[in-house]
Amino acid sequence: MKDEAIKLTGFTRFSGCGAKLGPGLLDKALCGLSQAENPAVLSDFSAAEDAGVYKIDEHMALVQTVDFFPPIVDDPFTFGRIAAANALSDVFAMGGTPLTALTILCYPKDKIPLEHLRSMMEGGISALSEASCSLVGGHSVDDPELKLGFSITGRVDPQKVWRNNTLRKGDALIFSKALGTGLINTALRAELASEEAIEAASRQMATLNLSAMEILKTADLSACTDVTGFGLLGHAAEMVSGSAWGFTIKSGSLKLLPDVMEYASMGLVPEGTYRNKEFRLPFIANAETIDPVLLDLLFDPQTSGGLLAAVSPRDAERCVEAMNEKGLSAALIGSVEGPSEKITIA
Repeated sequence: MKDEAIKLTGFTRFSGCGAKLGPGLLDKALCGLSQAENPAVLSDFSAAEDAGVYKIDEHMALVQTVDFFPPIVDDPFTFGRIAAANALSDVFAMGGTPLTALTILCYPKDKIPLEHLRSMMEGGISALSEASCSLVGGHSVDDPELKLGFSITGRVDPQKVWRNNTLRKGDALIFSKALGTGLINTALRAELASEEAIEAASRQMATLNLSAMEILKTADLSACTDVTGFGLLGHAAEMVSGSAWGFTIKSGSLKLLPDVMEYASMGLVPEGTYRNKEFRLPFIANAETIDPVLLDLLFDPQTSGGLLAAVSPRDAERCVEAMNEKGLSAALIGSVEGPSEKITIA
């Protein structure tokens, strides 16, 4: 096969974080699963956090995560960079600093030339280097479906770990990127996506959440997560779950990638959107009054999505302005208010 004829997205059934198992299936599989208590473990799989945290001493804890998925773009370098940016994001969402990375690779060696593998790794290393994170090894297998990802180890002050569910009433909600990567990828696979949409989505997914995290560190922050495969509302539901407070999200304040409402209206909706809605729709206080097309957008699985953070209102506008000066598509999208464990779409 000639190189120019190869489309990475043509080798897989799913793409990016849309390939994640649905939240309902994971909840069913992991519910009640426990392990021996260890006081050094500050965060594990039981809390639906973005990464695990292990305390080394009073001043340092390790942040550990792993993320891998099938290609969401056809360009090998860009795919590699997106895979690394997405994995790093879990560490940023905990307020941590990445240190080292390991590669996880499934590669159809008889279908895709090895030059593509090299380009993918070059893309991954470019993102890791931007975060001052060193690639120290990895593991690969011959597999009919291409997948790439990274396991990231970082460090964080154990007294300053960001959690996703420690909400404070009245805080403002910041989302640091535009929505719609899953819809654009679905349109891409149907060969209906515009060049403008593909270019904007690829550029955003390849952008690290490093600068967003650095700006949020200057704010009085109560909770943070990164938005990926469960969509904006799926991850927002994790934040309000068990909380005394809820969210009010102003849908008109969200920034969107090009053409995504058109793609949603055409039914170019990823399968993961339906899984997300099936499990998280009960968290939406007024779901029956929301335009179904808008709901599809709000549950759209994001790959290398933005940080969703709750910060003091006095810091919120300054943070958004600083993020946008860095070239991000950040916005104030709502506030921590409303019925407990519920999300109201305004």
